[in-house]
Amino acid sequence: MTPQQMKAQFAQAQAMIRTDRPEEALALLTPLLMPSGGAPEIRFQMARALDLIGDTDASAKALDDVLKARPGEASVREAAIRAHTRLGHEDRVRTLYDEAIRADPKAIKPRADKAQYLQQIGDFDGAETILRRLLKQSPHETELYRMLLAGIKPKAGDPLVRAMKKLWTDPRLNDQGRMQLGFALAKAAEDTGQTDRVFGYLDAANAAQARLAPFDAAARDTEWAAYARAQDDLTPPASTKPLPLRPVFVTGMPRSGTTLVEQIIGAHSQAVAGGETGHALREAVRLFGPAEKMPALSEMNAVDLDRWASAYRRGVRRDTGAVSGVVTDKSIRCQLIFGLIAKGLPDARIIVVHRDPRDIALSIYKNHFRLGTHRYANDLGAIAAEIKAFRAQVDHWRDRLPVPIHDIRYEDLVADAEGQSRGLIAAAGLDWEDACLTFHKQAGKVKTLSLAQVRQPIHAGRREAWRKYESELAPFLDAWGDEPWD
Repeated sequence: MTPQQMKAQFAQAQAMIRTDRPEEALALLTPLLMPSGGAPEIRFQMARALDLIGDTDASAKALDDVLKARPGEASVREAAIRAHTRLGHEDRVRTLYDEAIRADPKAIKPRADKAQYLQQIGDFDGAETILRRLLKQSPHETELYRMLLAGIKPKAGDPLVRAMKKLWTDPRLNDQGRMQLGFALAKAAEDTGQTDRVFGYLDAANAAQARLAPFDAAARDTEWAAYARAQDDLTPPASTKPLPLRPVFVTGMPRSGTTLVEQIIGAHSQAVAGGETGHALREAVRLFGPAEKMPALSEMNAVDLDRWASAYRRGVRRDTGAVSGVVTDKSIRCQLIFGLIAKGLPDARIIVVHRDPRDIALSIYKNHFRLGTHRYANDLGAIAAEIKAFRAQVDHWRDRLPVPIHDIRYEDLVADAEGQSRGLIAAAGLDWEDACLTFHKQAGKVKTLSLAQVRQPIHAGRREAWRKYESELAPFLDAWGDEPWD
């Protein structure tokens, strides 16, 4: 093979990767390894293709090979961090973060990223040490305060809280800073028993976030109407192929208890907790277009559905390593495509988690979501409308789907842990195992806001938390009106 032929074949493989044809890309790249002497560029493209296929283990090994040849490549290191994080290789991830820190010792981001990772794996002390040092160096970086408060419960008189309060009065504080600092101060006020100050900070933080990312309720309603129209026909084509892995979708409003439910199922020996993968809706949009352009299910043949299901499987395999068995998927908003899920993933199970809307509203309003997501979360009246919209969407599917929806209430789960957990395991199509009640002893990486809670046993301590703030929740209660809470 001449150098020109190798270059042309390499370019063709890159094009295959860009057009989501990773298997074909690998077939072109593999023969180039020997004549190129294992060139890092080829190994990196192979890692990308393996990642698309869902083979995270092989992708991570290829990335490590590239780093041996080019240890200073930041983009390769970042890809390796993502891969080893998915694989649960904690020591390797820590090493990679330390390499990133050594490469740029004055930069905030590598150390903040490591701290966030440590929180996800339960090393809150390690994360706190890093973040407090960063704040001494950069006391005006408001996001660091919010990150730190997510993993600690400060005591009254903590110098950190005094520093936040001083910064809060700085006239130079912009909306981004007020948003980050407001959520941190609200949590600090609640943690130190100053509940009368919590909503003052929350209202300011949410108002700032609303200015940065306004909410459009009409767009939400238009999107749902388009999805509902496109998924009217739920008759499955005869040749749709079941996947070797069986997804169990666990969905609900944010802060409703979906993480708890997923961890109970994920503690089973034949199940893996996949987290908020988002692959079902993301791949639907990629392959079929957004809601208003999505073709009707009646126009989709088995090939279309199998293509979507295979793309979903690749994503799940990449994130969890699972190629068969039960995988939970607690993707928020997947209720928008329950019809597609039922038709394209005929073995899937669906579990919907419900919780007292007042507790959901309080928890949503108290927590910062990544800017641009959950835009309704910055207004108590909009939160009421969003919960009602979610309920209506689930009810739309209840009598239409060929598979049953298993409903569970958070309050019932914490009141009767074993009875409700047994029902969950049965709904997932599994036999009971006692380990499902001790999930907190084996909790792994958690990417949601439930960083600390998921490492605690089931308890009723967070029920009716809204009562402490009943007067402050008046806009939500007024917007909810007379509709029953259950």
